[in-house]
Amino acid sequence: MPESTNRQTQVLDTVAQRGRVSVEELAHLFSVSHETIRRDLLSLDRSGLLRRFHGGAAALAADQEGPFSVRMSDQVLEKRRIARLAAKLFASGDSLFIDTGSTTLAFADELARIAGLTVLSNCERIAAAASRATGSDVFLIGGAYRAEARECLGALALEQIRHLHASHCVLTVAALDSKAGAMDFDIAEAEVARAMIERSDHLTILADASKFERRALMEVCGLKAVDRLVTDREPPEALMDALRSCDVEVIVAG
Repeated sequence: MPESTNRQTQVLDTVAQRGRVSVEELAHLFSVSHETIRRDLLSLDRSGLLRRFHGGAAALAADQEGPFSVRMSDQVLEKRRIARLAAKLFASGDSLFIDTGSTTLAFADELARIAGLTVLSNCERIAAAASRATGSDVFLIGGAYRAEARECLGALALEQIRHLHASHCVLTVAALDSKAGAMDFDIAEAEVARAMIERSDHLTILADASKFERRALMEVCGLKAVDRLVTDREPPEALMDALRSCDVEVIVAG
């Protein structure tokens, strides 16, 4: 077994045992450089075996996503680049559904620079960020409140969405696969995302490269439903081919 493969197996075991561990701790434990550990964590994250965040990694069960607080510190620079570019796709007069996510929260911060939008979201943080824009109308969708992500879910939220309509739906997803499409780990969040898609004209997905060719528990939509993907890196060949065949515009933030 190659040394790097053996080390990555041990790194994965360590993260699984401790739940959360820093790059510094791993570098010291395995007597390698911080850069070597970062490469190991990137490889393991892309394989869907753990969740990398700035400065370390967290264990991830096969059927769940990491806590929102961890996701907020994961791929921060990439998400900010995606958010900044995605915001440029919208202008005064547009109406947008925005679902809950660390990338969509960064997107809402960027939207605050644009006046005269109509924003509909089930996330308190996103509504607060978007409301900073001059002359924008912001609607917070209510329902069963989940404190960790400050979001509303469930039957009440779905019922409200069914009585609304927006020109655009902007979502972040946990996984994007060439065959399965866009997916999420959380059933209630996936239900909200699907309802927003049904009540909008155009769908834009924001996803950093760590989401590519991964699968999650719940289907959100097939690739044919997606109009645009905004990401930080060009998708791998199989996924890129699938996106092109479904006429999805891929926009890469440099």
